Amino acid sequence: MLFKVGLTGGIGSGKSEVSRRLAGYGALIIDADLLAREVVEPHTPGLAQVVGVFGTGVLAGDGTLDRQRLGEIVFYDDELRAKLNAIVHPLVGERIRELEQGADRGAIVVEAVPLIAENHLAEFFDLVVVVDVPPRIQEDRLTRDRGMTREQVAARVGAQAGREDRLAIADIVLDNSGSLAELDREVGELWAELCRRANAAQES
Repeated sequence: MLFKVGLTGGIGSGKSEVSRRLAGYGALIIDADLLAREVVEPHTPGLAQVVGVFGTGVLAGDGTLDRQRLGEIVFYDDELRAKLNAIVHPLVGERIRELEQGADRGAIVVEAVPLIAENHLAEFFDLVVVVDVPPRIQEDRLTRDRGMTREQVAARVGAQAGREDRLAIADIVLDNSGSLAELDREVGELWAELCRRANAAQES
């Protein structure tokens, strides 16, 4: 029986750093963001559907999806974003199920999904881990590491669930406001707890 962990957090919280460390311990990582890119690669049915809705203007010169251009189209338009999600989300869900089916029995599967709170997905996991940072640190990281303006940060953060909404669905909160050494220690403790809970679930 798989032990399914939902890993989520706001933009800039450090989900990727946590995922990378958990993979090092032996977790099977399923990254929804990476799958969302995979299902719209060139020559896929997903990309054909996106072009069918949004036109060839969302393609780069080499035939790949121009994600920045598409993002500009859908980010401020709820209706268009819903149309894009209606294409991508089912394809990502199908790939997640395929990867789950291919996992070893008894594996700890960590699914990094940014929108667990927004899409009310917590019930589909045995455990939800929220990577949390204070808003000030979140803003500092996004402006420093991703070159965003404060206005861009505010728009991106505002498009996600609030911090309180994410914390409300958390079984475990991982504080990533410190150093990488502190994160190493916290993820080690998290892995030990995941193993303990997975073993208990197997025995029950």
